[in-house]
Amino acid sequence: MRNITDPSLAVLLVFLAMTANGQEPQDAEDLASPLDQTVPVAEEDLAAETMDSREQPISENEMLREFARFRQLLEEGNFDEADISAKRVVEMTIKVHGPQSYEAAKALNNLAIVQHNNGQYAAAIQNFTSSIEILENVRDRLNEELVNPLRGLGAAQLGNGRPDLAAASFGRAAHITHVNEGPHNIEQVEILESLAEARVRLGDLEGARDTLDRIYALNVRFFEGNAMGLLPSLIRRAEWQHRAGYYNDERATYRRAIRIIETSADKTDPRLIGPLISLGHSYYYYEPVSDGMRASFASSGEAYFKRASRIAEATEDYPWLDLAKTRLALADFYISSETHNRARKLYRQVWNDLSLDEDRMNMRRELLERPLPINENTLPGYTSGSAERKPEGGFRTGTIKVDYTVSARGRVSNIRTVATPIEFTDMQRMVHREVRQRLYRPTLIDGVPAESVNQVLTHDFFYADSELAEMRNEKAELEQEKAEKP
Repeated sequence: MRNITDPSLAVLLVFLAMTANGQEPQDAEDLASPLDQTVPVAEEDLAAETMDSREQPISENEMLREFARFRQLLEEGNFDEADISAKRVVEMTIKVHGPQSYEAAKALNNLAIVQHNNGQYAAAIQNFTSSIEILENVRDRLNEELVNPLRGLGAAQLGNGRPDLAAASFGRAAHITHVNEGPHNIEQVEILESLAEARVRLGDLEGARDTLDRIYALNVRFFEGNAMGLLPSLIRRAEWQHRAGYYNDERATYRRAIRIIETSADKTDPRLIGPLISLGHSYYYYEPVSDGMRASFASSGEAYFKRASRIAEATEDYPWLDLAKTRLALADFYISSETHNRARKLYRQVWNDLSLDEDRMNMRRELLERPLPINENTLPGYTSGSAERKPEGGFRTGTIKVDYTVSARGRVSNIRTVATPIEFTDMQRMVHREVRQRLYRPTLIDGVPAESVNQVLTHDFFYADSELAEMRNEKAELEQEKAEKP
């Protein structure tokens, strides 16, 4: 199991999750959505005579054919070949229009999108930056066409472990929308979600919270008089509040979403199921300053899980997979509250329901035949030292590897952790503590909870070069002091 910081960011979180979790976009538009839509770099008035007369002329049709091939490769998910094709489009565009042309800027942006998707963040940063510089020259520094490449640049900087630079890129993109569309334009919401993600990764939770409040105010203004239209933004707001650790705020947001559905529809509407389950899940977590002991809240989610289950079971033709997940949410709660007989009964019911045909058995393997965390806090993506500085030497990637056992009751034991580099013992202890505190849905064998041994979690984190050097110097000084003592 690999822990990924997820973000994530509405549309941008989807884009980052695809690369972080090993998923591929559904199509080319999904690939480009948080950045820029791919656009032809060849226009009808291409001027082949601008080329060096010693080189073979490039026709308009050749450029359009290559761009069509590029788009087809994207749609097919063949990103390695799309990268090659995008580079050919850039080369052809520069030959026809010149390296400082508007068309070259768009071609470079298209190439950077593919490179970002392939995890080539440094190359993507370079090409997004070149695209931005060209647009600044041929348009101006506040032109609205800068917004998408700036968002792409920010996404690549996040992928490259530089949330400080990403925050600046997203902030500039938002400012340009203010200049062109006004300070209350709804189009800036996805940019602000990206900015919030960068601030979360920097450890600036208050800054992220302020950004989320701004997003919420924009949505309330836009959906005035349309309460149901506000629901998607409320759900995204709650998800962000959860990521940032504002669990009381998260619960208030879910309750508002539930009230909207109850008022606009009725108290048995199946659209209530998702918010009810999410509200129940929020009670696995607490804010230490305000919530007191976690145990006092663990039982409070039961009513929401039960209500969601009743609505799902009473809804005619409710999808079988959604019904199974709703019942599992209640069974997981019984595991957390150590009501194991009830948990085993529900797990057995879901096991039987997911054993009726091949499609259901595939989901049974996914949901029941391996341990899955019921509650998990987001592990820090950066050491405390790296979050406090903007390293001149860039960031490096460290790793914490955890081996552990999950019991038939969903508890964790036999934890062993290894840090690389070994100096990051604070991060190692933090990950160890998080894994130890997790609850799991246990593996089921023939519908019965069983122990799972040799489970592995690998957590990657960023640290500053200078931070590691300081730690090693301190260690060397301590060892020297010990050696000098009589």
